[in-house]
Amino acid sequence: MGGAETLLPRFAAAAPRARIKLQVTCLAELNGNPAAAPLYELGLAPVNLNLTGRHGVGALLAVRRHIARVRPQVVHTHLGTSDVLGGLAARSLAIPVVSTIHAAAWGRRLDLRRRIVKHCAARVIAVSESARLDHLRRGWASGDQIITIHNGIDVVPVPGAGPAVRRELGLGLEDVVVGMVSALRPEKGHDVALEVIRRLRRRIPRLRLLIVGEGDLREEIRTRATDLDDAVVMAGLRHDVMRVLDAVDVCLHPSRADAFPTTLIEAMAASVPIVASSVGGIPEIVSDGRTGILIPAPPRADAFVDPLERLLRDPDRRRELAAAGRNEYQRRFTADPWVRSTRAVYDAVLVEHSRRWPRDRVFPRPVLGRSRV
Repeated sequence: MGGAETLLPRFAAAAPRARIKLQVTCLAELNGNPAAAPLYELGLAPVNLNLTGRHGVGALLAVRRHIARVRPQVVHTHLGTSDVLGGLAARSLAIPVVSTIHAAAWGRRLDLRRRIVKHCAARVIAVSESARLDHLRRGWASGDQIITIHNGIDVVPVPGAGPAVRRELGLGLEDVVVGMVSALRPEKGHDVALEVIRRLRRRIPRLRLLIVGEGDLREEIRTRATDLDDAVVMAGLRHDVMRVLDAVDVCLHPSRADAFPTTLIEAMAASVPIVASSVGGIPEIVSDGRTGILIPAPPRADAFVDPLERLLRDPDRRRELAAAGRNEYQRRFTADPWVRSTRAVYDAVLVEHSRRWPRDRVFPRPVLGRSRV
């Protein structure tokens, strides 16, 4: 349950405003499929192909059969194996493909997968200009193939929810709460955050770190935090992030790599000031000194300690950054610009496709109007 999974239902909720009709398919369910819950609430039940184990030719054929049954005008793929299987299957059916890059290329061998995407996709959507330039540098997309579209979300702050959330999580009303909301993965920098809290706890005795999210590093993070006792609260996966953010004084995000973290947009929407690493697409969200504080990469605990302490001791400065962040969210990061720009990509690839395949073998020439994805 990471950023891409969180964004999908938000895109689904806004898509009808751009006359996009979605059908969502997953290769398999993991950990109870928590990403599906908000889709069901929207009346958009995802199709589970139940493709477990190694994904070979059989999985590719299963994806191809499914796409042939659905007969979409566009196949939009997200993340790793889905990019590969969905891209190859759709291309074999002469259906245009759009792929979105959700993560920065960090600590992974992605070259073969991204080159398959380059071969299959009519367009590649980078969620940040940083990700677009990185893909061009690596040869994973051509200049006329890749475009930057910033994600957007429609979220509603929940002012006044903070005290109840603090009681629920065992946090005191007088505690100084620093929050991290992200998947528990190495690149997110939870080890850096723990060391920052370890050093600042001596200066701010009521300082607490609230970690929200799930992932493979859960037990490792818990072990690293043993000496901090109750200074660290691990809340697990939460679907009420806006309520949780109302309980937070500062959002801390010491990432080593990040394409375009949704949690920072959520924090801005919730009027929570941000202290984050200046990596990847983060500077495209946070304006240093105006809507948050950016720390030069790579993230090191000693670089975060003093700026975070100054902000925690200055409530006026926190309010100033929070207000500017909220205004920036409303100006740039709501869902409508996101879905409208994505719809424009669909329209463009459909026009190109109709010229290239005037007698499409899967369905007649695409008709622009309400796009099926």
